[in-house]
Amino acid sequence: MQTQEKFVITISRELGSGGRTIGRKLAGKLGVRYCDKLLVQSLVEKFNLTTYEIEKIKGQKKNWLSDFLDKVAPIPRADLMIGPRAAATENPYPHHTTSDELFAAETEILNAIADEASCVIAGRSGFFVLKDRPNKLDILIRAPREERIARVMRRQNVSQEEAATLIDSVDAGRDNFVKHFAGVSRYDARNYDLVLNVGGMSEDDAVEIILDYIKHSA
Repeated sequence: MQTQEKFVITISRELGSGGRTIGRKLAGKLGVRYCDKLLVQSLVEKFNLTTYEIEKIKGQKKNWLSDFLDKVAPIPRADLMIGPRAAATENPYPHHTTSDELFAAETEILNAIADEASCVIAGRSGFFVLKDRPNKLDILIRAPREERIARVMRRQNVSQEEAATLIDSVDAGRDNFVKHFAGVSRYDARNYDLVLNVGGMSEDDAVEIILDYIKHSA
């Protein structure tokens, strides 16, 4: 990858691996934009959904959203509505919104970000969405399960059992989403230029390894 030219680095990561922080620190070292919450916020604005709801939608099968909307934002019964109150309480979530549309929105936003300037993009299936981009580096950040559990316990103030359950749920959901749209497992090493197991190392150590890889692959 040539850092003298416009480039994109995608960071896929396991929950609890520290990949988000590694990506942010890497972007700081390279002096480029780090994209994570910006993308989520754009999706929230576009679809009027919370971050949690977006992650759940992504982890489910294609037609799950309609059932989800029926539960969290049912259409009010007309016979219970009187006058202008009916219009004020209409379901704000469009029933035609699907995970396909969410993915299309992500693709649109990611490409717009990558068009603008060099950047580091964490998650959001960037390795696949931006697969045709020139001068791109795809990285997967992994960590031993026990370290992931400990990190999630510390960061989210949950028990060991709760952390393990959360990790398993997020892992399965993200892999299901990638398989649906990319047709591959997110854990397939062939998706990436660099797969880094950060067990036993600091986030700064991981960043230095990535920078060294970039330097020697130029």
